[in-house]
Amino acid sequence: MIIQSLIGIVVLILIALPFSESIQEIKVKFISYALLIQISLAFILLEIPFISSFFDVMSIAVESLRLSAIEGSSFVFGYLGGGEAPFEVSNNQNLPIFAFTFLPMLIFLSALSALLWHWKILPFLIKLLAKLFEKPLDAKGPIGLAATANIFLGQLEAPLLIKPYLNKMNQRDLLIIMTVGMSTIAGSVMVLYITWLDDKFSGVIGHFLTASILSVPAAIMFSNILIPSAQTELNTAKEDLKMYESSMDAISVGTKDGLNMFLSVIASLIVFLSLVALADFMLGIIPNVYGEPISLQRIAAFIFAPIAWLMGIPFSEIIPAGNLLGTKTIFNELIAFNDLRDLDTNILSERSQLIMLYGICGFANISSVGILLGGLSAICPDIRGTLLKIAFRALFAATLASCLTGTVVSLFI
Repeated sequence: MIIQSLIGIVVLILIALPFSESIQEIKVKFISYALLIQISLAFILLEIPFISSFFDVMSIAVESLRLSAIEGSSFVFGYLGGGEAPFEVSNNQNLPIFAFTFLPMLIFLSALSALLWHWKILPFLIKLLAKLFEKPLDAKGPIGLAATANIFLGQLEAPLLIKPYLNKMNQRDLLIIMTVGMSTIAGSVMVLYITWLDDKFSGVIGHFLTASILSVPAAIMFSNILIPSAQTELNTAKEDLKMYESSMDAISVGTKDGLNMFLSVIASLIVFLSLVALADFMLGIIPNVYGEPISLQRIAAFIFAPIAWLMGIPFSEIIPAGNLLGTKTIFNELIAFNDLRDLDTNILSERSQLIMLYGICGFANISSVGILLGGLSAICPDIRGTLLKIAFRALFAATLASCLTGTVVSLFI
């Protein structure tokens, strides 16, 4: 298994090389540093008992957040939002409704994140982690700040921190920002998924946090491979991380952003699941292959199956694993996590399911490209042309980064 994973690490990097703007300019030391940081962090976060104990404490905090969110959602939506049902329930598993029970947590956590930012708790943690990536990965100043901020903030909130510098950045800098944004998961959404998958995986909060942290150096590395130019020198003497005027302003703005996220997730799910069903109906015209109808998921499974093997998945399980990777890339990670939650161990072993948890933990999907293009263009219209040039390279790099994270983790489980 270890040999398979080591081969996977090498091949995933080799896959990116033909798409580089200049292979000759790629600095091998940055690739070496990125792999060293990623593997070292994986060992620390997965193997040291003290860290596991810390994650156990954090799981209690996450449960408190979940119960707090239910208090609000049940008051508004009643038993649909997690409150006690006014009738006898024969099957509790069928009672929770995703839109009313789980998604309201996005609004609550968005407001809480904004408040923690205003209180300078999140900026302190972000600056602390940013120091780790500055020199080894050539991600100094605003670049390192925005990249690290994606561990806690969303793919659009993080670039807001460096808004004054965006129009001065070159393609390589913007590629890093987009790639890291799509290879990690926002803190508010992360807590939602943790709550959703808590019964499926032991210590799931540790796995999600580890996945987002490990994907940062991987995303920066692949960005440096695709566009190996030097970082733009930016004057950061007057760096200002102030985003809100007061605590109430932070709560108000955070609530509004959370509501937009809430509605966006609902709308995206309706549209994408409907499009999948329509596409499958159209593919149903094609005769069955090996006794089963052709579907988008089957096509995705065969395309991504070799990547799943590179990530350390046994050959007998690469089709269902490839299915998860394809679903996440073509549609979104939410649908992929839903499929993962419903998978039985006779289809995908516990080890393989855990590797896939890391592999699909990120926003690297086609819809995210549109979200980033629209959001970053609104923040800084001057960079729209550059963003259009690098958008799908960012998707490609972010997909490889998430897969590399899963591959590195497979060395330790």
